[in-house]
Amino acid sequence: MIDVLIAGGGYVGLSLAVSLKKAAPHLDVVVADGAPEGAWKRDERASAVAAAAERMLDVLGVWAAIAPEAEPILKMVITDSRTADPVRPVFLTFEGDGGDGRPFAHMVPNTALVGALRRACEEAGVAIRQSTMVESFKSGEHAVAVTLASGEALEARLLVACDGVRSRLREAAGIKVVEFDYGQSGIVTTVEHERPHGGTAEEHFLPAGPFATLPLGNNRSSLVWTENTYDAERLVSGDDFLFEEELERRFGHKLGRLKVVGGRRAFPLGLTLARDFVAPRFALAGDAAHGIHPISGQGLNLGFKDVAALAETIVEADRLGLDIGSLAVLERYQTWRRFDTFRMGVTTDVLNRLFSNDITPVRVIRDVGLGLVDRLPSLKNFFIRQAAGVAGRGDPRLLAGEPI
Repeated sequence: MIDVLIAGGGYVGLSLAVSLKKAAPHLDVVVADGAPEGAWKRDERASAVAAAAERMLDVLGVWAAIAPEAEPILKMVITDSRTADPVRPVFLTFEGDGGDGRPFAHMVPNTALVGALRRACEEAGVAIRQSTMVESFKSGEHAVAVTLASGEALEARLLVACDGVRSRLREAAGIKVVEFDYGQSGIVTTVEHERPHGGTAEEHFLPAGPFATLPLGNNRSSLVWTENTYDAERLVSGDDFLFEEELERRFGHKLGRLKVVGGRRAFPLGLTLARDFVAPRFALAGDAAHGIHPISGQGLNLGFKDVAALAETIVEADRLGLDIGSLAVLERYQTWRRFDTFRMGVTTDVLNRLFSNDITPVRVIRDVGLGLVDRLPSLKNFFIRQAAGVAGRGDPRLLAGEPI
């Protein structure tokens, strides 16, 4: 019998597998990855990895392999304007570190992140079933019976669903969600520019939604460009000239001539929060448990927080001789993560509603608020620590850079 079967071979599923094997090598951990062989190598996106997540990856022994491709975010600049405004006043800047001298975040290509985690899985003895997903499952008193799409039948003490925001397994487990469609899509692409960015990330709040530029290596930046869904689809499917013209209107000329060097895709944006994170012999982690607006750049880091909490819950229960798939054990994980997830979901929802509009009184209020924060060092430091995911008392050990 397998101890833990993880459905999903993205960064959440892989990091959970590595976390478990590092802390408890005797556990039999299997990952069922429904993606085709090598699909992760074609992912052109990059993600913001907060300082706390960096500490966790360091403990897991994978950060050293990621670091050469990671670009530190040394400064964050926030503006609020209209697309046609000739000047974009800066209302708020963040500079600082996430503790122990680390930048509060790094931008990491998804290929580097997933590649390092897959190699760590192989070294730790995690079995990866490639190109096959969990087709069905049934939880029993002592095990969960699982059937893979390949037809293979498995039994596990615990099934963890890391199969994305539209999780089929969450639905099969009968777990309800709170769901809201923003009517927006996030356009993701990579641009090359003449002048260096200096490690500066910028978030321009525009009426249609935030336009974020995030630093990558070799004079490149990753873009997360929010538009209403109709316009986003029109821009992505339109010709290159129109796309680059609209891009230049938002990006500006401060870094010189721009060139789109990556593919462009649009992802629908919404809020999805699972009402429960666990069921008997079943747990949700990552986007399967929560999908939030990218306005805060915390989606990936919420997933790593899930991993740190779930891994610690499982390993400590195993050390005590408890049943790692029992609801009594899994409730600790749910208690640990549900409130923080709900808080972040509400925060991003409020921020998106507050900044994705062109109502003059609202603009005045939010700009005054940003200006006040910029003049209060203690409050700015609080927000930097939040962005860095700095672990507080009671947070999982991995996020503080400590082994389980």
